[in-house]
Amino acid sequence: MATILRIQTKEAATLRPAARRRSPGLFQLGEDIPRGAYLMIAAASFLLPIALWCFLSYSGRANALILPTPTHMVQAGIEMYRDGDLLPDIKISVTRIGIGFLLSAVLAIPLGILMGAYKFAEAAHEPFVGFIRYVPVPALIPLVMVIAGIDEPAKILLIFLGTYFQMVLVVADVTRQVPKDLLNAARTLGSSRLQVLFNVLLPATLPGILDTCRTMIGWAWTYLVIAEVVATSSGLGYSIMKAQRFSRADEIFVGIFILGILGLATDMVFKIAQPRLLPWAEAQRS
Repeated sequence: MATILRIQTKEAATLRPAARRRSPGLFQLGEDIPRGAYLMIAAASFLLPIALWCFLSYSGRANALILPTPTHMVQAGIEMYRDGDLLPDIKISVTRIGIGFLLSAVLAIPLGILMGAYKFAEAAHEPFVGFIRYVPVPALIPLVMVIAGIDEPAKILLIFLGTYFQMVLVVADVTRQVPKDLLNAARTLGSSRLQVLFNVLLPATLPGILDTCRTMIGWAWTYLVIAEVVATSSGLGYSIMKAQRFSRADEIFVGIFILGILGLATDMVFKIAQPRLLPWAEAQRS
């Protein structure tokens, strides 16, 4: 009888972890959660701060000059739209982001792959790129104004400098993480150097490169505001600084809200595009 009890206890001990794996909870490490719970948590992450904002502003507990009500913010946005300033500012900011970020990606991705794949490229570029990466972009503003003036090239150059050097090093690290066994297997099967580079190494790095671009576009929006507060008369960053000079907190919130929406939209573009452009990466993750 005691032997039977011991056997049953062992069987129960082995079955309990399996049962837990079949029905993952909200706090299990690395496990998926029900889609409904995911959507509810995501919605709460937006709604709770908005509820707190409404409570503090409508109740008068916060100074209206610092924290306007959502109603005042919406009214300010409508007024900015009617004045004809809002849409042109959005357009010029998106254009600056697009040009600066694309220029950075076109130059940084190939160099990063070369640095990660070939040691001579790493030795030739990484010390200088690593040095420039730690120089704050605002410290380069006087030099940028001397080189590019105060017009559009200066704004685009600042966005480029804010993302290029970071992107190069991150892409190089992504390339180095490709298993050497994968490359050796391709060589063993008779692949040439170019075939290994374009048919094995590049497809293996593309998921990480796309994740890097998704991160760097967030940096680009950050440096956009820096670029647009320097000798400019257009853009969302300029509109925020102009509102600050006239103590228009509602217009400041309009600019911040639009920047957040645009940044979230670009992030979602990368998130949605990855499984469609790189289906093999999603298959490996699942």
